[in-house]
Amino acid sequence: MKRLGMLLLTILVAMSLMAATKLPVVRITTNTTIDNRKKVPAQMQAGDYNGAIGIKLRGNSSLSFNQKKYTIELRDEKGNELDFPLMGMPAHSEWVLLAPYNDVSMMRDPLAFQLWRDMGHWGPRTKMVELYVDDDYRGIYILSEAIKRGEQRVNVSKLKKTDVEGRELTGGYILRIDAYDQDDATFISKVPGIGEGIMSSQIVWSCIYPKKKKLQAEQFAYIQAFVDSVELTIQSEHFTDPQWGYARFIDVPSFIDYFIHTELSLNADGYKRSAYFYKEKDKEDGTIGKLYAGPVWDYNLAYGNCNFCNADNIEAWCFEGGNTQPTPALWQRLLQDPTFRKAVKMRYKALRKGILSDKAINKYIKAQTTLLRPYIDRHFEKYPELLVTEEQKANPIPQGFGGFPFGGFPPMGNDSIPNGFPFGGFPPMGNDSIPRGFPFGGFPPMGNDSIPNGFPFGGFPPMGNDSIPNGFPFGGFPPMGNVPMPEGFGMPGGFGGFGDAIGWFAAYRVSSYDEEIAVLREWLSNRLAFLDRNIERFDQDFEPRVQELKEKTMPQFNGFPFFQ
Repeated sequence: MKRLGMLLLTILVAMSLMAATKLPVVRITTNTTIDNRKKVPAQMQAGDYNGAIGIKLRGNSSLSFNQKKYTIELRDEKGNELDFPLMGMPAHSEWVLLAPYNDVSMMRDPLAFQLWRDMGHWGPRTKMVELYVDDDYRGIYILSEAIKRGEQRVNVSKLKKTDVEGRELTGGYILRIDAYDQDDATFISKVPGIGEGIMSSQIVWSCIYPKKKKLQAEQFAYIQAFVDSVELTIQSEHFTDPQWGYARFIDVPSFIDYFIHTELSLNADGYKRSAYFYKEKDKEDGTIGKLYAGPVWDYNLAYGNCNFCNADNIEAWCFEGGNTQPTPALWQRLLQDPTFRKAVKMRYKALRKGILSDKAINKYIKAQTTLLRPYIDRHFEKYPELLVTEEQKANPIPQGFGGFPFGGFPPMGNDSIPNGFPFGGFPPMGNDSIPRGFPFGGFPPMGNDSIPNGFPFGGFPPMGNDSIPNGFPFGGFPPMGNVPMPEGFGMPGGFGGFGDAIGWFAAYRVSSYDEEIAVLREWLSNRLAFLDRNIERFDQDFEPRVQELKEKTMPQFNGFPFFQ
């Protein structure tokens, strides 16, 4: 009887553990096509939530992926924003469904967020889920908190429209360096960015809290002037002065942690895309409310999973910039301060004893792998292109700056199209000369086809005998004339995406989930070993590579001409 009781207890414990590790299911029902322009009404069932939402697509290049990302807004019966503790996370109305499409491990974003939280900062909490949209299985997703102001998110003071003077004007604000559109309140940094081969050195800041429609002119002028003061002080001769230097304006510990976190990840977008900051309100005693680095965001192409911007070079530094977007020069300047470098070394050594130890990181990877393993087959059946055969690994699609969107198009007609898109533009096609400068220059006539205004929001006109419908960059390019597209650069029989889209960015390909996990573990071990060797020298003989600051501005973009 006692043995039977123990057996029953063992079974109950096992069942309890299975229930605790089972992936929750999110079901979304739509009545309207989901696009990336504005949220449309839908219904969602997720854990204890069963109600109305607004939903839209999110992302840039990822809009062409077979697995889409979504922005979710919880709503009440009247369509107003509704705060709710989704899947046990703190209540809020704004959420994100991240698609780990080009991250076969499906854990790079959650890992990055977890490390940032463990380092003592707010980072998005996540839940791994399975998603169904209109009863169609969409695969494994990462349900994540969005980067928004709130007591349980980025906890800065609420800024009202009436806060236009005095201490009330000074915060809080949330800022971002990233892609932007007409809905963002943006300003250009007074300090040129750095990088090899970049076409422009302009760094564009966006104020994302308050949003542009609520941001007052006085508030916008204040935060722009504050950022100017920070960046110009960091570039000044007295930037290391303990009283009048950069430490007066920035929260140094957060910048140290952000540096360590970014360099560990070797993120191709490090510092220059999806880079967030927030500014506190000034203290009552008159002390300046400082600028904090973080939270972190968008790491699916980090940790060895990318083939451009030196992200596939285990011994590269993110702060030195790459060859796409300019990198803010403040990071290389901070590393010119011996005091900052010494603080980085001390903090890194402390983190390596716990949060960033090989043991701690491998424990996280093992837990995530155990959680996902029962569901990965269904995910890869939905997206079979994520895994490749041994033959495909031996003969990969040309990658890096030889393939869209960072290299260019294959030959068209008799014209060879060199690398450069979207940073160089298109060379001649047929007898038509296409000036450099895309996407700022535009397209001239192609054959007898007229190019309407509006690219990239309108699409391409017909080329040869092939009709190219509107929708780029949300669909892809079909064959043009008699020119075959390389494998992975067009969906057979349609305009629905870029076949093997992850081939654009991937530094490597794998044949199984286990192989991916092994690659990730090894990469992290090697990257940490690189940082161990070099950060150890930070207070000795380490000198950062300094690039001269040069002003480079793009020509004014006035739309694309309409040729008859």
